[in-house]
Amino acid sequence: MASATATGVPRQNPALRRTMTSTTMDTDVSSPSTAIGSPIDSPRHSASSTSLSSMSSIEPSNAHGKLIDTYGNEFEIPDYTIKDIRDAIPKHCFERSAVKGLYYVFRDIVQLAATFYIFHTYVTPENIPSYPARFALWGLYTFMQGLSGTGIWVLAHECGHQSFSTSKILNDTVGWILHSSLLVPYFSWKISHGKHHKATGHMERDMVFVPRTREERASRLGKLAHELSELGEETPIVTFINLLGQQLIGWPNYLMTNVTGHNYHYRQSEGRGKGKQNGWFSGVNHFNPSSPLYEAKDAKLILLSDIGLAITISTLVLLGNKFGWSNLFVWYFLPYLWVNHWLVAITFLQHTDPSLPHYKAESWNYVRGAAATIDREFGFIGRQLLHGIIETHVLHHYVSVIPFYNADEASDAIRKVMGRHYRSDTEGGSLGFIKAMWKSARWCQWVEPNEGAEGEGKGVLFFRNTNGLGAKPAKISAPRS
Repeated sequence: MASATATGVPRQNPALRRTMTSTTMDTDVSSPSTAIGSPIDSPRHSASSTSLSSMSSIEPSNAHGKLIDTYGNEFEIPDYTIKDIRDAIPKHCFERSAVKGLYYVFRDIVQLAATFYIFHTYVTPENIPSYPARFALWGLYTFMQGLSGTGIWVLAHECGHQSFSTSKILNDTVGWILHSSLLVPYFSWKISHGKHHKATGHMERDMVFVPRTREERASRLGKLAHELSELGEETPIVTFINLLGQQLIGWPNYLMTNVTGHNYHYRQSEGRGKGKQNGWFSGVNHFNPSSPLYEAKDAKLILLSDIGLAITISTLVLLGNKFGWSNLFVWYFLPYLWVNHWLVAITFLQHTDPSLPHYKAESWNYVRGAAATIDREFGFIGRQLLHGIIETHVLHHYVSVIPFYNADEASDAIRKVMGRHYRSDTEGGSLGFIKAMWKSARWCQWVEPNEGAEGEGKGVLFFRNTNGLGAKPAKISAPRS
């Protein structure tokens, strides 16, 4: 079972620490000032630093019945409030600096430019006659540029959350430029991503990596729901192919078809989602101003996002025609695939883990949903090149206006409030992060309620699988004919 410790001895360098925290009354566009359905006077547990394994000794709440996560540990629904979280964070953690933000943008652009200059100047047939050696070095180039490009992506993500600076104009201008350069529709994604933050873990409203239910999984396999518990193991090669497809085309597929997002578009308040489903040519995408992902008021911003993409695509066409498309493929498109890979891997592992619950509408609230995320560790790459997006994600879902360079301290603070409800898996560091992709793909195939759940607990869903890993799927009766 994965280790998920939440504490460590504080160290002096925030950039290399596990995590830190702060306090605020600032407004965060992604989190409500109060948590709907989360009582302010709910009982408070004592602060604790627990691992997932320690949860097995927790007595289940009578009100919810016995809830078991995929590891087999007993689960308790979070009992604190968003006010508890905000009050725990030091106020200085909410301070945003345009100078700092622009410094990191400058730093990452210099990394990209310097890497290109070095490889373009020195990795040539004249300097390195061996073709295999040049091939390997240019492969290294695409990997390095992919990491720097992902860092740029994360900074634009900061802009979208208004944590880049105190100026909305500056935030959106920088974010639009950076994301457009990576073929990301900035405002379109910003709007849908904000909705993801407002409904994290909600089975009918979340915008990304909504897991399949047992019924959906069975239907996909041409089976009935009761037959899943009788199926044998999914072959590893099938898991690998699905994972490879996710990592290669998962991000553009999401933008174009809303794959992994919720599919309840008929509920869109303006009626623009009637008859529309996720998929190709359905109108549910991040480029169409009439998409049910948006409201009519968003149309100009969606068009502005599309203009940004058009500018980038036009620039790439000019560069390809001038310098050759094979060169551009190595210079830009292969690093672009690396950026897509890291983005999908990061998001997948932030929201998919055997310890995490998902909630039906009747059991969800903001506090519970934000706790249904997990921090991981990616070492120097994660903390320096990717700006800590992997290591401080739980905090980010509670208060996303906190800039990444203050997120370690803020994370330390909220862990004292969250106690046993905080999730992290730092075992193995960077290698552990990569291994977790395979583990989550094998362990987390669908979600279903616990057999022992009662009342509100029936709306708390956990991952199950047919691979014989962790808690077994519930045995349910066949429908009567």
